[in-house]
Amino acid sequence: MSSSLFADASVRLERALKYVSISDTAQEKLKQPKSSLSVSIPVKMDNGSTRVFQGHRVIYDDTRGPGKGGVRYHPSVTLDEVQSLAFWMMFKCALLNLPFGGAKGGVCVNPKELSNTELERLSRGYISAIADFIGINKDIPAPDVYTNETVMGWMVDEYSKIKREICLGVVTGKPIIMGGSQGRDTATATGAFHVINTILSKFEQKPSETTIAIQGFGNAGAEIAQLLFNAGYSVVAVSDSQGGIYSEQGLDIPSVREYKNNHKAIKGVYCKKSVCNIVDHQVISNEDLLTLDVDVLIPAALEKQITEENADHVKAKFIFEVANGPITSSADLILEDKQIYVVPDILVNAGGVTVSYLEWVQNRSGFYWTLEDVEKHLEHSMKTATEETWQVAQKYQVSMRTGAYIHSLNRLNQAMNFGN
Repeated sequence: MSSSLFADASVRLERALKYVSISDTAQEKLKQPKSSLSVSIPVKMDNGSTRVFQGHRVIYDDTRGPGKGGVRYHPSVTLDEVQSLAFWMMFKCALLNLPFGGAKGGVCVNPKELSNTELERLSRGYISAIADFIGINKDIPAPDVYTNETVMGWMVDEYSKIKREICLGVVTGKPIIMGGSQGRDTATATGAFHVINTILSKFEQKPSETTIAIQGFGNAGAEIAQLLFNAGYSVVAVSDSQGGIYSEQGLDIPSVREYKNNHKAIKGVYCKKSVCNIVDHQVISNEDLLTLDVDVLIPAALEKQITEENADHVKAKFIFEVANGPITSSADLILEDKQIYVVPDILVNAGGVTVSYLEWVQNRSGFYWTLEDVEKHLEHSMKTATEETWQVAQKYQVSMRTGAYIHSLNRLNQAMNFGN
């Protein structure tokens, strides 16, 4: 198997192409990104020294609209990773029928090692370096791994200074006070929740009889855990980068979240007001969590978590990819042989870009919607895309992943051949 994430991502495209007749023009356009930019970002540190960070931005395709995709801060960021994420974003936007192309950005940095002021200088420096590459009708960044609304606020402010005009729509995922949308901070988890409910209901899998393990307890992972807990599902295991916890009886997710927020660690606890008591639980690794005997497994961390090395040990009946690319293409085949039902990332985590689209529309119109309006639109979009993908998968008797790519390819092919 190639070590390139992009080469692995391209395998999914090749599998879907067997079921779709697309033009030579479209095939050529899909082989490589439209444009890639790598930049060096010098940052003055608090101790007076200067460090230079490597940053990237890739627009994979903009046939259906301006590029759209997040910016992640992580020490493993590479151009290959950013290109792969932009590739997935292209399919994700087409699947949800959003008027965007695929893009992505990233900076190779461990943000936990930076102070708040250093993080601000880095964020502003990144935007300064790519300012000519992005724009409200060109490419619109958003939050991703280890970036949030504060980072987006710095970015839109810096871009507006460079352009000498207010440019709220150039970035999404901003604070509400700076033109952000209601519901954007929880959109990825909320969208995933609608997909999970829609799919599990087709198999008559009742919440009260469903056990769930979630790898990744960040913004999306913790929020989806809360939504599932509130809906009556039994969340028996969660983990973060340091490790995880497991309780066969189920975890009290609100208490686990409260403890994590206060102590920056995960423990099996039950909290009442400000007092948290440790309850019976087992400490497990991230690797252990992936192989628990549960009904539903939700990878919500980083790429390549389930590979051909550990896929045969996965016992879950269903996998919902909240993270981008958590399963390799070789692992796909093993999971299919085991009859594990995988619902792909380009559908499951599309809630974030869907509400980013709503934010972009609100910025352009100057008219802002209520949380109720946003959530209603999000629910409709996610359920519609899930049903459409399900129907395509049933029609061709393929996996949900291949069905999603087939559906996206048909839309991309039409756009790429318009006028040719």
